[in-house]
Amino acid sequence: MRIFVAGATGVIGRRLIPLLVSAGHEVTGMTRSPGKANQIAELGAEVIVCDVFDVQRLTSVISNFQPEIVWHQLTDLPDDPALIPNFSKANNRIRREGTANLLNASRAVGSPQFIAQSVAWQLPGDGGKAVLDLENAVTSTGGIVIRYGQFYGPGTYYESEPPSHPRINIDDAAQRSLSALEMHGGILTLCED
Repeated sequence: MRIFVAGATGVIGRRLIPLLVSAGHEVTGMTRSPGKANQIAELGAEVIVCDVFDVQRLTSVISNFQPEIVWHQLTDLPDDPALIPNFSKANNRIRREGTANLLNASRAVGSPQFIAQSVAWQLPGDGGKAVLDLENAVTSTGGIVIRYGQFYGPGTYYESEPPSHPRINIDDAAQRSLSALEMHGGILTLCED
C-alpha cells in the first residue's frame, strides 16, 4: 500500500516507517524540519518537508503521492519533559487544526484510510478537550484512532524506568500499531496488560 506518514521523525514515526517499508509498503514520511529529512530517507521512505499548517502545500503533497493510508503521528512536544506545559497550546493546535488539515487534504484525494495517534489516559483541561476533538474528527469520518499508553524505552521521556500505567514499550507500540492496517475504523488501545 501507499502510506503517507505525517510526523515521520517522531519517537513512534521513526520506528514505524522501517516496519512499513520492510512489509513492502511504499512510504512517504513528512517532517516540517528540513534538518530531519535525511533521517526519513535513511529509514527507507520518500521525504516530504511540509508544515501541517501550510494547507495548500499539504494538500498538494498528499495529492501528488496519492496515498491509500494517511497516518497522523504528529505532536508538538519538547525533548525535555519539564517543558511540556510550555508546549500545551502548540500540541493542542496540532491535535485540532493539524488533524483537520490532514483530514481535508485526504478528502481531496478521495478519503484514503486515516489513522491518528492519541493517548490512553485523561489529560486535564484544554488538553483533554483537544484529544476528544481529534478523536471525534477522525472517527466521525470512519478513521482509526490509536490510543497509546505512555511510551518508555530509548528516545522517550522514560528511557530507564517505565512510567505508571497505562504504558507501553516504544518498540512494542510501533510493532502493534501495524494491526491498525487491518481495521476499518474505530479505536485501538495499545497498552501493556
